[in-house]
This record gives sequence, C-alpha cells and structure tokens, in this order.
Amino acid sequence: MYYVTPSEGEVFKRFNPDLQKRNLELRDQRTKDYEVFLSQLKEYSKSDKPIWEAAADAQRQAKEQLLQKEAEDRALQQKMRDEMRAQAHGR
Repeated sequence: MYYVTPSEGEVFKRFNPDLQKRNLELRDQRTKDYEVFLSQLKEYSKSDKPIWEAAADAQRQAKEQLLQKEAEDRALQQKMRDEMRAQAHGR
C-alpha cells in the first residue's frame, strides 16, 4: 500500500480563506511560544534533575512569585484606600 502525504502548503491551500487569514495572523505568536518553550526546556535540561521535576519546580516558583505579587498588590491597594479615607475624613 502506498500513501501520499500532502505537503504543508497543499494543506494550507485547502483551508477556507478565513482560516488561512487566521492562521497567518497567529503564526508569529505560535513561533514565539515555541521559542519560549524550547528555551525553557534548555534551562530545565541544565539541572541535575529530570526535566519534568525541573519543570514542576519552575512552575511552583512561578506560582509562589505570582501569589506574593498579588499579596503585595492587595496590600498596596488597601494602603491607598486607607490614605484616601484618612484624607476624606480630614477635610
């Protein structure tokens, strides 16, 4: 049995024009995402740990940083509210 696989260009030409336009618009973003993914894999591979453990550690650290930033933002917002209330009552 002989199978013929169409090239990427042939498949793209079969898309309807709306899908072609959308595909072209999102191509740059997909390329950037892939480059980020590869750079992360390279960083994970530098570790002595297996890649999946290094990735889990990186995700955990990113989550902790996000939670810390959110807590700092909430504290700053509360401080601003308190200052505004103090100014409003001081007048």
